[in-house]
Amino acid sequence: MAERPVVADVTQHFYDSMASKYDLFYSDWDAAVQDEAVFLQKLFREQGFRDDARVLDCACGIGTQAIGLALLGYPVTASDLSAGEIVEAKRRAAARRASLRFAQADFRALADVFPEQYDIVIAMDNALPHMLTHEDFVQAVRSIIGRLRTGGMFAASIRDYDALLAEKPAFSPPYVHKTETGQRVLFQTWDWIGENYRFTQYIIEDDGEASVSKFSCEYRATRREELTQALYDAGCREVIWKFPEQTGFYQPVVIAKT
Repeated sequence: MAERPVVADVTQHFYDSMASKYDLFYSDWDAAVQDEAVFLQKLFREQGFRDDARVLDCACGIGTQAIGLALLGYPVTASDLSAGEIVEAKRRAAARRASLRFAQADFRALADVFPEQYDIVIAMDNALPHMLTHEDFVQAVRSIIGRLRTGGMFAASIRDYDALLAEKPAFSPPYVHKTETGQRVLFQTWDWIGENYRFTQYIIEDDGEASVSKFSCEYRATRREELTQALYDAGCREVIWKFPEQTGFYQPVVIAKT
């Protein structure tokens, strides 16, 4: 696969370095795995897919969605750009006796790793905005839609950048999780340059003495109109947006069907 240093190196380093701590974003990661799998199963069923639909999670991270879907019985293939997160996802899947296939892959070039097509492809938790240019973004969308069979479905969640771009906030509200020995505080700062922003994630573990972990990456705020048009241009026949007030999920979700 051809090298793509601008996007791939920065993003891969970010997730490789954070892989062992990614579950700290959740007060109960195992509960989140179960809840998100049930949410996605409901979404799939609403769009007419059976529980044996073949699923590719092309931005699987540590397996938050892929493992839960596999435990529900879906045949799941999971990939990510980050080798570190794939290692962590494999470990977590084995510990929970979840059977699924893992591979490292850049979702701009999925056909290089997966020649087959799937019933459903997912990319959750704001993965697509790691594409820092419109050209990379379009390439990613075309690559993803290219892995769908005719009549297949793509689902992704993404921040509400239409609203965020109106004010360009400098930070996100903190999350506070109680732990057995104290509390965990997570917050982000955002340094905007046009429609891109430098994202710095802080994780503070406070069990009497505070320790701080810090991770940085870059995103490009992607409007719904841009994603919708890219999906239609890639060959989708229908694009539907669902919002948190409809679904109860924490981010807007786009559904595209081929």
